[in-house]
Amino acid sequence: MNTKLVYTNVPELGRYAWTPSTEQLEQANVVRLASLLGCEDYRALHRVSVEEPDRFWRAVRDDLRIPLARAWDSVLDDSRGIAWTTWFEGARLNLADVCVHRWAVERPDALAAVFQGEDGVRDEWTFAALSHQVVQLAEALAALGVTAGDRVAIYMPMCPEVAVAAHACAHIGAVQVPIFSGFAAPAIVQRLRDAEAKVVITADYSLRRGARIPMRHTIDEAVHESPSVEHVVEWSRADRAWDVELGPGELPALELPSEAPYLLAYTSGTTGKPKGALHVQGGFLLSIAREAAYQSDLKTGDRMLFATDMGWIMGPWTVVGAGAVGAAVVFMEGAPDWPADRLWRLVESERVTMLGVSPTLVRALIPKGEPAADLSSLRAVTTTGEPWNRGPYDWLNEHVCGSGRIPIVNISGGTEVGACFLGVTIMAPTKPCSLGFPALGQDMEVYDDFGKPVRAEVGELVCKRPWPGMTRGLWRDPERFLETYWTRFPGVWTHGDWASVDEDGYWFLHGRSDDTLNIAGKRIGPAELESAAVNHPAVTEAAAIAVPHEVKGEVPWLFCVLRPGQEALPEDVARAVTDELGKSFKPERVFFVSALPKTRSAKIVRRAVRATALGEDPGDLSTLENPESLEEIARVV
Repeated sequence: MNTKLVYTNVPELGRYAWTPSTEQLEQANVVRLASLLGCEDYRALHRVSVEEPDRFWRAVRDDLRIPLARAWDSVLDDSRGIAWTTWFEGARLNLADVCVHRWAVERPDALAAVFQGEDGVRDEWTFAALSHQVVQLAEALAALGVTAGDRVAIYMPMCPEVAVAAHACAHIGAVQVPIFSGFAAPAIVQRLRDAEAKVVITADYSLRRGARIPMRHTIDEAVHESPSVEHVVEWSRADRAWDVELGPGELPALELPSEAPYLLAYTSGTTGKPKGALHVQGGFLLSIAREAAYQSDLKTGDRMLFATDMGWIMGPWTVVGAGAVGAAVVFMEGAPDWPADRLWRLVESERVTMLGVSPTLVRALIPKGEPAADLSSLRAVTTTGEPWNRGPYDWLNEHVCGSGRIPIVNISGGTEVGACFLGVTIMAPTKPCSLGFPALGQDMEVYDDFGKPVRAEVGELVCKRPWPGMTRGLWRDPERFLETYWTRFPGVWTHGDWASVDEDGYWFLHGRSDDTLNIAGKRIGPAELESAAVNHPAVTEAAAIAVPHEVKGEVPWLFCVLRPGQEALPEDVARAVTDELGKSFKPERVFFVSALPKTRSAKIVRRAVRATALGEDPGDLSTLENPESLEEIARVV
């Protein structure tokens, strides 16, 4: 079998999208950390982070002034095997104390959160106000019988109260279970029953694209089939109030061991059962703090806006990352492109310093026109979700980042990772579409089929050592955890992404390895075909799938979304692919559809496209925002 994959999206050597200025380097958090550890460049800093974890993580704690109630005795314990490594043994802390309460003492009047409703409603919170309501809601939960280790589901729109709910759970040691705010009742039931949630926190309604979404009604349907749920706590969006009697705000935060469960985050699987990734207080806190501070360069007093949902890992990432460094979060209710320039206007009006977007969102925004707002407050744009292709990346760099004025901090990790595996660093120039280098503390490699490292060709992305933010297993399913991540290469985490490293040491992603197409004896990631298709001027998005063929084994099919008012012929799109990849990769069929199936976080769900096209069971579709798109795919095939 030919194991070499096609490798096409590496930019021309020597061509950078952004190069750090002297001023940017002098002010960068990561440069300060490197100096603290005596490292001259990122490579040296990364080496310390992997080979001297105790020294590195103590430096992170000290540099960010993270107030642990008790320091750790040993940095990690892998005596049960790498898959079950625990971190910061002996440390005690409370994440709500670190992210909220300490700032209420140190910077009580500083901005902690802003709410921007889709209807124009705006609220802002200081750290003192946020801290007080966290404690009050924690007291209310305790009065309902919630104790440490109990699961509390959170089904709410993006608003400061979702952070209050998350931190209130942490305050008393309960395990939050954030649920995607667009789910229908059956998907919620699945998660409530699996987690055995004791309480659900929800809102009466939310707004999205001008429609009123009845969240409480949906929860009532779900709770009817979820026997573990004893109470529903409702936040009234209309009245900005909780429907429970809040406490006086005096209950101290519970001092917890580092390995105390903090978050149960569900991610879709290829089967009908979602995977519940369990994260813990100490590991999640330090991993996200490291990432927000040293990858995205978030600082005390900054303002972060991430186009996300609490049910996606970037929701907790935003709340914990901003809180760990004392930055404010701008919570945006509803859709970022309704109206079309909403995201850009929010950046201007709220003076956002770090914007978070996905490549798919950027592709969707491009046809709506160039930003007319003042984006000069931005110091970085963090991107994640899926691989970039060159056209949209260049558009973002030119029209949002000022043609290289600020960096695109491209990062990649996952729900189970608890942070990022790969990420751009402020200490080095960025290459278009690249993820830069392995993130601090992550011992990454690219393996071929035989577990051997490769360069300048595509292989499996793996992590060779444990890291603090890794999931402590899939909820009540240890066998699935080991089988999913640890069996392909024993003792090595296999993430399921195709990756490559170029001659300069820059890392790139090429899509999910379980989406791989085997065409003419060569394997290729779908992102390669899709990127080539999007090079056609009429195509704004594409999804590539592999379809069985009697003679060739597999052939590629492309499902494309055209730009508004544009037309194209299938043969023209196919020619755009062959012009870039060669005739061997010509799509056998090209279909035009009005939309591709996506999650709320804007990821294209290719397995659903393929299953629908082939008339197979698509598995878990609960994360889809637009399941009706599959009906159109079924019609056009």
